[in-house]
Amino acid sequence: MRNCLFIIVCLLMLSAAALAQDAPRIEVFGGYSYLRADSQDFPEHNLNGYTVSGNVNLNKWFGLKADFSDHYNDFQISPGVRADLNLRFLTGGAQFTSYKSEKVTPFVHVLVGVARRNFGVSRAVAGNGPTNITANAFAFIVGGGMDVKINQSLAWRAFQTDYILTTFEDLRDDRQNNFRLSTGLVWKIGNQ
Repeated sequence: MRNCLFIIVCLLMLSAAALAQDAPRIEVFGGYSYLRADSQDFPEHNLNGYTVSGNVNLNKWFGLKADFSDHYNDFQISPGVRADLNLRFLTGGAQFTSYKSEKVTPFVHVLVGVARRNFGVSRAVAGNGPTNITANAFAFIVGGGMDVKINQSLAWRAFQTDYILTTFEDLRDDRQNNFRLSTGLVWKIGNQ
């Protein structure tokens, strides 16, 4: 009886371990991204764009991540004057992921890098040509999200939320607190 109970407990433990996902060696994400930009200098704060990232898992819970995103919006400042706002982020850092569930994979990441802002104004008034102002700044990103498994090599990033700190010094406030929300597909390559 004792041996039978031992075998049943061992089988249950093995089946529970089999339910856990294997960590993929590489994850590539691409999808839609919304950015709520913090700036008192621009009348429009909502920007749309995309995010692309790659994560190389060094073990079952830790990986190195590179992230690029591009966000843009155009708006009218006054009659005959239009403006374009573009924010890009190129960052890298660490990602911590839990592969304990078969269907859902939560993660958090901490990234640092550079932000690039381009603000262009075009005037329809004669004699005034377009004006572009470009600036670079430090960017710090902390956030996380959740991937939902579609099949062995594909997942849907249900959400990724990020706090993004930028330090554009030419704005009224030299520290901007931005919010990014992304969704899209994750391609999983290889096994850890």
